[in-house]
Amino acid sequence: MSTIALTLDAVFQEHRGLLWHLCYRMTGIPADADDLVQETFLRVIERPPPRIDTDLRPWLVRVAVNLARDLLRRRRRRKDYVGPWLPAPIETGAEDEDDMPAIEASMSNLGTTDGRYDLVESVTYAFLLALEALTPKQRAVLLLRDVFDYSAGETAEALAASEANVRTLHHRARQAMAAYDRTRRPPTRDLCEETRHALTEFIGAVFAGDAQRAEALLSEDIRLVTDGGGEFHAARRPVIGRSKVARFFSKLASRRGAADIRMDIRLINGLPALVADFGTGRPGDPPRGVIGIDLDSSGAIRAFHSILVSDKLSRIHF
Repeated sequence: MSTIALTLDAVFQEHRGLLWHLCYRMTGIPADADDLVQETFLRVIERPPPRIDTDLRPWLVRVAVNLARDLLRRRRRRKDYVGPWLPAPIETGAEDEDDMPAIEASMSNLGTTDGRYDLVESVTYAFLLALEALTPKQRAVLLLRDVFDYSAGETAEALAASEANVRTLHHRARQAMAAYDRTRRPPTRDLCEETRHALTEFIGAVFAGDAQRAEALLSEDIRLVTDGGGEFHAARRPVIGRSKVARFFSKLASRRGAADIRMDIRLINGLPALVADFGTGRPGDPPRGVIGIDLDSSGAIRAFHSILVSDKLSRIHF
């Protein structure tokens, strides 16, 4: 193997973790992150920077971010997606006291980031959905500055922008995240336990036919978003309100009895979520799904995120 090939292999091993995590947060789709990382390193081979014996991270980040921004622009121009869009889930490890989530372990070689949002919080559904309010360039700046702890100068170098432009974009991005910040609940171990308990209680109430108990676990402004992508029968608009959401799940439970569903609660995108194999249903019914929740400050469930699209569940073990 040539010296250049060995150098490029070392560069790949050193930087692919950072690039993958950055691209997943940019796009919300792990398969897209895979493709973007591969394309970034293909650029190294086809159109390398002037020198490959220096620190290539700024150059690699610039290429990866530009590719991710282009992908986001193409996605936003699409008008054919059926129903609400949600990020694709990823498994993020165990909750054992002696284990840190796998998402942190996989980045341990990068050191600890001291950004506004830590590595686990920045893959929660609440955070990823909040990013949807940002432009692609604002999203890149916010992630580099507030998750990966880049300075304004480092961010400017990575994005081939001026520091003044970076500061302006950063300010606007934080303004767009204000609603998220007001209700923000970072995924601590206590929140994981609280989330697991709320999810278990709600599932138990639904399958017991106890609508009153199920509704009591929901906030007044509860919102259920289901992503079926047109592949399966699914609500094409958010379901809002205690009685409507409780009734939605009650109908689902009556159609698919508890005996037909294999369920597990696992750490998905930083918080416990329901991983379900629904068994054989009617034509058009989804065979599998991941259902996550967000809690408000009082511990009530304020959001459900239900992902049913087959391609988006490719990283989940059923």
